[in-house]
Amino acid sequence: MDRRTLTRRSFCAGIAVLPAAVALPAGAQAPKEARMSMLTRPLGKPGEQLPVVGMGSSNTFDVGVAPEARAPLLDVLRELHAAGGTVIDTSPMYGRSEGVLGDLIGELGLRSKLWLATKVWTKGREAGEQQIAASMQELGAAHLDLLQIHNLLDWQVHVPTLRKLRDAGKVRYLGVTHYRADAHAELERVLAAERFDFVQVNYSLAEREAERRLLPFCQERGICVMINRPFADGAMFQRVRDKPLPPIAKDLGIASWGQYFLKWIIGHPAVTCVVPATSKPRHMQDNCRAGFGPMPDSRQRALMADAW
Repeated sequence: MDRRTLTRRSFCAGIAVLPAAVALPAGAQAPKEARMSMLTRPLGKPGEQLPVVGMGSSNTFDVGVAPEARAPLLDVLRELHAAGGTVIDTSPMYGRSEGVLGDLIGELGLRSKLWLATKVWTKGREAGEQQIAASMQELGAAHLDLLQIHNLLDWQVHVPTLRKLRDAGKVRYLGVTHYRADAHAELERVLAAERFDFVQVNYSLAEREAERRLLPFCQERGICVMINRPFADGAMFQRVRDKPLPPIAKDLGIASWGQYFLKWIIGHPAVTCVVPATSKPRHMQDNCRAGFGPMPDSRQRALMADAW
């Protein structure tokens, strides 16, 4: 089969074999070991790096206790860890996801090897404190790597709580999130008014609004950027169904449309990591491969956008 005809459903098993040499993006860290590692981007703390592909959990980890429902999710976590990914993003908004993640991470013995991010999503200081404590209990986490104010809900009320938790060593980084383009101006206003380490925002070839102002703003201010909705809730795959990959995909070591979409995002210099959600282990593996090999420069990203 011609490599350019590979789709999300039929990516080649050989993607686990990586090229011997890659071009690293600005800020990325070259692997020390002979075996290739997922690319990373720098965080605010000196010397700390974050793998560029992580995992979201919206609409995927909200399952019950049945073994047949949880077994694929165990394999999703295994694939993330095997590829060198560490970032897991969740929220109390995502139903039972936090509790399911806590159970499965503990079952796999990965609690100390993952970078956990969750959110506060409620109104009022006391309610926020209670929700954060419940989230940490559900995740089985003594501390969080990132705590975010979900969709800016009551953000001014929650800021003192987040700072208090950071000062106590319970949280390492603070952030704000949204998933809609019409909230980008408000995100920028909040980020200008208060110091946050992270912003999580929607950005993809189908939703490019963030690159107009928000991403340059974050890059200038040194704010880390986590990307949600990289596939526009799956709508992007419908658009390219049965279409071959453009020729530029071969130059970038891209073997599927999922990798194409993710590499285009990661290629933006303001992006720290992307967190696609999936309940399918083969899709998790495919997503992770976007974090390996050469990243597109500005010229290649333009060509990718034109071809898409």
